[in-house]
Amino acid sequence: MTIHTPTTEAQACAVVKSVIDSRVPLTLRGGGTRAGLGRPAQAESTLSSAGLTGITLYEPAEMVIAARAGTPLALVQETLAERGQMLPFEPMDHRALFGTEGEPTIGAVAACNISGPRRINAGAARDSLIGIRLINGRGEMIKSGGRVMKNVTGLDLVKLVSGSHGTLGFLTEVTFRVLPKPERIVTLRWSGLSDEQGIALLAKALGSPFEPMAAAHLPASLAGEAAQTLLRLENFSDSIEYRAGELALLMLGEYGLPDRLEGAEPTELWSDIRDAGVFAGTTEAVWRLSLAPTNGPKAVAAIARTMPDARWFYDWGGGLVWLATSADGDAGAAAIRDALKPFGGHATLVRAPDAVRAVVDVFQPLAAPLMRVTAGIKKSFDPAGIFEPGRMYAGI
Repeated sequence: MTIHTPTTEAQACAVVKSVIDSRVPLTLRGGGTRAGLGRPAQAESTLSSAGLTGITLYEPAEMVIAARAGTPLALVQETLAERGQMLPFEPMDHRALFGTEGEPTIGAVAACNISGPRRINAGAARDSLIGIRLINGRGEMIKSGGRVMKNVTGLDLVKLVSGSHGTLGFLTEVTFRVLPKPERIVTLRWSGLSDEQGIALLAKALGSPFEPMAAAHLPASLAGEAAQTLLRLENFSDSIEYRAGELALLMLGEYGLPDRLEGAEPTELWSDIRDAGVFAGTTEAVWRLSLAPTNGPKAVAAIARTMPDARWFYDWGGGLVWLATSADGDAGAAAIRDALKPFGGHATLVRAPDAVRAVVDVFQPLAAPLMRVTAGIKKSFDPAGIFEPGRMYAGI
């Protein structure tokens, strides 16, 4: 397979123009750590952002950072940390789940809309993305959005591209707004609650004025001897003391007093939740189920009736269910999606062998009108269909 590694936008434009007439499809690559996302690549050449690196703008006072797409995510995070700042959305690291190496890139975070536990409060990656530079399927450079929140235009295009998994164009630069790092982080932990009790507790906490930044429930089968229901509080120390006390009082009558966790233990625990680390190193198919939080336990119970080996945990207050099962292929996908139908929501296959992802609808199937809109958007950005054909939906 030919690998193109341009070091400038002009070179990247030239690569795209050179393959348009021949309609040689391109798969897009950053650090290669998330290659298992979506359907398998159906391309003869690779267009890599590895040569497009470096932070191009950082204005701590304006709380905005811009970097070329191939810049390692770790470099962006380290640069922000030096000034006491961070990316708001806590991006997931897929390396443990996929067993990959290399360095995640900031461009891939934007292209795939990668977020973590803080999403429930701080929003997804696309909510912090305020500017992009993109090469479309005509080999044209497009600039959309801005570099400061006071002067942002074209945000609709920015949001559209984030989460398109490279199917609409090749990102060369991205701009994110950032936030200050919290002075202190405390996790409240209740033990021994059922799924229904745990999700009810999280819903009550998230509906309170005490602002949990992350909310998760780990059933006993994953947490060890007892289930764990977790709320993470962030901010200044005085604020945390007040909010932790009020949350403990709010839950006392129904759920008892929580433990307070700080330091390395809860940091590692939240990293495992963020990265679905409990499913690392296994051969199970791994799914993300997105649905109304209070429906999560009901949907999981319905799935477990047909898949007794299924394992799961809840993030985003129950709105995100990570589920692993040995059942794969069309039968497994059909069973999961059929079980979800009465509860709404959708299911995304995150990890499975290439042969499975080639025949299963990896992303939730779209209704016919939405599929026509999706195909139309793809054609307008990429008339020759050279960027990641079939990555999200077969035939598009």
